[in-house]
Amino acid sequence: MGYLAQTMLKPKGKIIMNILYMKYALEIAKTGSINKASETLYIAQPNLSRSMKELEVSLGVTLFERTSKGMTPTPEGEKFLQYAEKILRQVDEVESLFKSTGVVKQKFSVSVPRASYIAYAFSRFSNSISADGQVEIFYKETNSLEAINNIVNADYRLGIVRYAAQHDKYFKDALEHKGLQYELITEFSYVLVMSREHALANKEEITYDDLLPYIEIAHADPYVPSLPLVEVRKNEPPEGINRRIYVFERASQFELLAENPSTFMWVSPIPNELLNRYGLIQKICVQNKRVYKDVLIYKENYSLSELDKIFITELCEAKRKYL
Repeated sequence: MGYLAQTMLKPKGKIIMNILYMKYALEIAKTGSINKASETLYIAQPNLSRSMKELEVSLGVTLFERTSKGMTPTPEGEKFLQYAEKILRQVDEVESLFKSTGVVKQKFSVSVPRASYIAYAFSRFSNSISADGQVEIFYKETNSLEAINNIVNADYRLGIVRYAAQHDKYFKDALEHKGLQYELITEFSYVLVMSREHALANKEEITYDDLLPYIEIAHADPYVPSLPLVEVRKNEPPEGINRRIYVFERASQFELLAENPSTFMWVSPIPNELLNRYGLIQKICVQNKRVYKDVLIYKENYSLSELDKIFITELCEAKRKYL
């Protein structure tokens, strides 16, 4: 257990803490608003504000700041929320363990890059979940940093990290340092995806120069251990694009591609069903030779569960089908 989690559980007089405060903080982070959180929690807004103030005073940190977008967690708040989520999950596990039903709840959790072949594998995996017993599933699309942190700090079981092959040493050193096992899933080169109405949709060979007048949709949070963000972004293809839209959600990215024929995006190969659903086309850029890796990660001493094995099987099937 980390230092912050241990501190939360110290006897009265050192830190005032209860489970409700953690739930309150998580709901505020989820809704981005004290008012909305108070409605969801059925608590008067002044009481909720007072509880958060007491929590911040007892911890000696500011957990949230007010911005034009609402209540936003501070860096200290983000760390607190990670631990709070983990602690509440463990409390739920203890309650489930000692309930009179005796039913053991199966759990599966994975953090993945925003990749369509992985989403397809997860969809197939969800169809295989047994109707018997209790199952709790967590599937989170995020960047490599959070995928690693979710296993180390947030009790996720599996993760998939994506990185350029040129950064292999950075990642392997970081994973070994954090005590994580890693296995290569696949290697691939990015392809272009764009609307069928895009001006380049019918061009047989697309070059980097062809892309310069258009808007690139990019992931908002690339990451490489030990490298500053500006260097990571500089290494992403191609240089010279003056207009970029950074988007976190994969579905929002597809909506933009479908609605704005001036946009394009670099992706791992996409299933035809998804291309047809959004009216998109997949193209190859002849100059793009950069190789990327998707790598499965988990704790060194972790034994894969039956659910883990089913997901990995579906992942391998999706890889063979689409990559």
